[in-house]
Amino acid sequence: MTKIFKQLARHWAVCLVVFALLFVQAYCDLALPDYTSKIVDTGIQQGGIESPLPQTVRQSTLDALSLLMSEEDAQKLQNAYQYYLQDDGVLQLRSDLTEDERTALEEAVTTPDIVLYMAAAQAANTPAGQNSMGMTGLAETPSAAADADTETATPTAADLDTVCSQFAAMSQMPGFTREAVQQQLAGAFASLDDTLMENLKSQSMLLVQLEYEAQGIAHDVQMRYLYRVGGQMLGLTLLMVAVSIAGGFLASRVSAAIGRDLRRETFSSVIGFSNAEIENFSTASLITRTTNDVQQIQMTCVILLRMVAYAPILGIGGIIHVAQAGSSLTWIIVLAVALLLALITVLMQFAMPKFRIMQKLVDRLNLVSREILTGIMPIRAFSREQHEEARFDAANTDLMRTQLFTNRVMAAMMPFMTLIMNGTSLLIVWFGGKQIDAGTMQVGSMIAFITYTMQIVMSFLMLTMVAVMLPRAGVAADRIDEVLTTEPAIHDPVPEAIPADLNQHHWNGEVAFHHVNFTYPGSSEDALHDIDFVAKPGQTTAIIGSTGCGKTSLLHLITRFYDVTGGSVTVA
Repeated sequence: MTKIFKQLARHWAVCLVVFALLFVQAYCDLALPDYTSKIVDTGIQQGGIESPLPQTVRQSTLDALSLLMSEEDAQKLQNAYQYYLQDDGVLQLRSDLTEDERTALEEAVTTPDIVLYMAAAQAANTPAGQNSMGMTGLAETPSAAADADTETATPTAADLDTVCSQFAAMSQMPGFTREAVQQQLAGAFASLDDTLMENLKSQSMLLVQLEYEAQGIAHDVQMRYLYRVGGQMLGLTLLMVAVSIAGGFLASRVSAAIGRDLRRETFSSVIGFSNAEIENFSTASLITRTTNDVQQIQMTCVILLRMVAYAPILGIGGIIHVAQAGSSLTWIIVLAVALLLALITVLMQFAMPKFRIMQKLVDRLNLVSREILTGIMPIRAFSREQHEEARFDAANTDLMRTQLFTNRVMAAMMPFMTLIMNGTSLLIVWFGGKQIDAGTMQVGSMIAFITYTMQIVMSFLMLTMVAVMLPRAGVAADRIDEVLTTEPAIHDPVPEAIPADLNQHHWNGEVAFHHVNFTYPGSSEDALHDIDFVAKPGQTTAIIGSTGCGKTSLLHLITRFYDVTGGSVTVA
């Protein structure tokens, strides 16, 4: 693997650009589930309302909310609104409020929103002609809201108007004080646990939605929110697509350049080899290394730039988002990842050894094919077709069995991984549905959690696919490096040792052997011993001998396919 990273290091500038694009792509990919959650929870369930502080409010509703607040908070709330120029009956939230002022008002108005909405709900369930509110009704409202078994009708804008009128009348009653109201509300909410309080806080958004319905703008508010958030999602998606295309293009360029350079360097090394190196590697193996092995490295470089770098970013980002959500379903992700790692470990124990020997089997098949094709005429002449077919079939069958084994292992891996992914989704829906029913989780949050879980699982799947390809690529890189680092047995003289007037020398074409000895590498006996003769131009020099006496070896020495082990060969 070190050799592959060295090849990538040659193009470090482009690789850095690809990594930067991957971070942008991961940011977009991780942001989309949050937007989905916003559309479901806020855009659909809450009618596009993001804050318990309404942007526009009628004076009657504002006065009713103020009655449920302390004197100081009520004054701040009244000062935060100003009248529309075109409509004197509706007030608009001032645009010059600071972020801290808005936050303080949202916290102050949440409880009055809850009480006012539940009072409207109580009014919707009160028979006509009966008074639904009183001083004790304020204290009972939160407890009634917390009762999950109580069947209540959905309040309307008319119910809200009724409650606002009752609150206005109640403020005129003798003995009414804000302090008494605050004490009653504090006592009522103190009896509720944290879970019920979180469930009640969503009611504050329902009051704002009810107020917008009374103004006739609820649909417009919801559509504006959906268009805005949907437009942001579309923009992020388009950005992610553009970044993904750019990253893929650059990664392909880098891998293609690495493949080009490796083929060029390998071919340049092979051109300088003597027959000893050619026979050591075999022509078939050199062809495989220049084509198949380089292709393996080229494909692995693309995957390294596109998956190996992207999977950890996506997985870690998904874990961070899940941790920030603080969900109690995190154990499901831990279980899914543990099962995936166990499955990958077991399968890789069987598949990895086969991946390591696959390239050698490809070499063997190419060698047999080359020998048969180059010697097809002698094979036919000596009726050796069946024997050579058996040789080819043996090499072909061995490669087929190895490939079948690895393919079956990978084919078996995918159903198990799909089962784990679907089982994880089922667990999230099952336990998430219970939390939604309890009011501790919203539907959009569960959808986002499922998406983040799938992203985390997919990051492990991508790393698994890379782990499958890396052993073959590592073997291919070692084989190519073996060719590049092999020193040829024949060394040309350094330029400084060549006479300056060599180009002006008059060549006669006289070849002379001066007591030449030659021994093949690995042999203990000389193939040629004490050969001494001169072959002059214009004359015929015949080399005669029996098969294996060294005629071809002598010619190879003239063309310098081999270097002599003793004496010298000169051309004058």
